Amino acid sequence: MKSSLLSATKPFIKSSGKTKSKAEHFINTPDTGLRPVGKKIAIKNRITIDQRPEIVNAGERFGDWEIDTIVGKDNKGAIVTMVERKTAFMMMEKLEHGKDAKELTKVITRLLVAYKKHVHTATGDNGTEFADHQTIAKTLNTKFFFTHPYASWEKGLIENTNKLIRQYIPKKTNFSEINKQKIR
Repeated sequence: MKSSLLSATKPFIKSSGKTKSKAEHFINTPDTGLRPVGKKIAIKNRITIDQRPEIVNAGERFGDWEIDTIVGKDNKGAIVTMVERKTAFMMMEKLEHGKDAKELTKVITRLLVAYKKHVHTATGDNGTEFADHQTIAKTLNTKFFFTHPYASWEKGLIENTNKLIRQYIPKKTNFSEINKQKIR
């Protein structure tokens, strides 16, 4: 009983028992049980959310951004979403090549360069689409922070914003049928 309670409250990684070179990993989630976890790609030079300035949590200044992606049906296609924490000002744009880190970096920097003087921080999750975070930070002269794994509540404003967007773009939507004009 105790172990099932533990696995329901805390995700764990389990090997399928194959050899290490071909090992497939699974994560146990309370809502779906075991599900496969994709390739593990380490994001270099991550700065954890623990090191983010306290003023960001207070929500008292303009320029602290939360960033995330929404994926289409069968994980094909993606939309990058960004929300400023103090004002809840939101921007989003379709990514033509899905969750590609280089494309995501170009879109984020293009959208935020107009606010460069006011981009103090950016916070994203541990998705591989944020692997090029150092380019974003350098281009915008800011710091990019990462939430803890499986802790989406640490960037709750963007998660709630994405939930609202999903009212208009449901989870099973084929993103190839959505053009950039509809997103704007």
